[in-house]
Amino acid sequence: MINHLQELFLEPDTPVLQAMRIIDNGAAQIALVVDHEQRLIGTLSDGDIRRGLLHGESLEAPASILMNRQFRSVRSSENRSVVLEMMRRDVLRQVPILDEQGRVVELMLLQELLNPPCLSNAAVIMAGGKGTRLRPHTEHCPKPMLPVDDKPMLEILLEQCIASGFRQFYLSVNYLKEQIIDHFQDGAKWGVLIEYLVENEPLGTAGSLRLLPDTVREPFLVLNGDVLTRFNPSQLLHFHNDHQAQATLCVREHALKVPFGVVQTNGVELAGFEEKPTYQHLVNAGVYVIDPQLLPLLPPHQFTDMPQLLESAQASDKRVVVCPIHEYWLDVGRPETLQQAHREWSAQEKL
Repeated sequence: MINHLQELFLEPDTPVLQAMRIIDNGAAQIALVVDHEQRLIGTLSDGDIRRGLLHGESLEAPASILMNRQFRSVRSSENRSVVLEMMRRDVLRQVPILDEQGRVVELMLLQELLNPPCLSNAAVIMAGGKGTRLRPHTEHCPKPMLPVDDKPMLEILLEQCIASGFRQFYLSVNYLKEQIIDHFQDGAKWGVLIEYLVENEPLGTAGSLRLLPDTVREPFLVLNGDVLTRFNPSQLLHFHNDHQAQATLCVREHALKVPFGVVQTNGVELAGFEEKPTYQHLVNAGVYVIDPQLLPLLPPHQFTDMPQLLESAQASDKRVVVCPIHEYWLDVGRPETLQQAHREWSAQEKL
């Protein structure tokens, strides 16, 4: 993934010679020709330039003459595993990611998808909940160890993070913790290091972060162990760093449809009707990045949920920002959403 897309952008009338410098100096080996609203209208590679020169074009010619107008791209909502398969199949080294207006929001590189750079940031997965709403499934099994598509949810999360470059993990455990520790041990089976934050009593969705060692000095990822999403967690780190935040909260849009006509009033007077309206809200997606400087705000050995920590951070004049998730997301906390996960998760791989 390229973080500084602006460095790859060209206007259509930019001379090819300048485009060559952008291509030669960048790891992406491509230039993106965009209009005044940054909508992609063409791509330009070293091969495009060489073919143009062979046909008699000049290095002073505008990029629009040599650019490839039949470029391959995908929408930002596309499943990353599908993008990777397409790039492998069609031997594409780069694929622009576009929003609904055709603006470039990201550039995927095949080499980075196949071999993501290792991140020095830690990932914490909250796996200590009792999952009471999922009983009887959780009577003898920790909620994050419930299988989805024949694999424990916690293992799905772990492997997603590994695929994004994470190598240092902390699993926060309490209820039936032995099953989790026995399954994952020290992480050697996955080629990573796993340590455990053992909650002697339930500490909520944030309280166990106080158990992290002092060696954690960089912003770290926090995931609830019952959330399935196709969101790339390394993107969240980039978002967090780009906004110079001390905490980043992922949110998901949730639509609430009222099944009745809503009456609007002005005092005791009737003001109007709204028939079965739908209200859009942003809900907590259970995915965060937290800077270690916030950890002293957590009272030791005390039950604390993440909203409390984020509110304390704001009260201490720390920057807390919100990152929207538009990718697939599901909170597997109830029997009906567990069944939904069984229906949808493997199907998502094929989309």
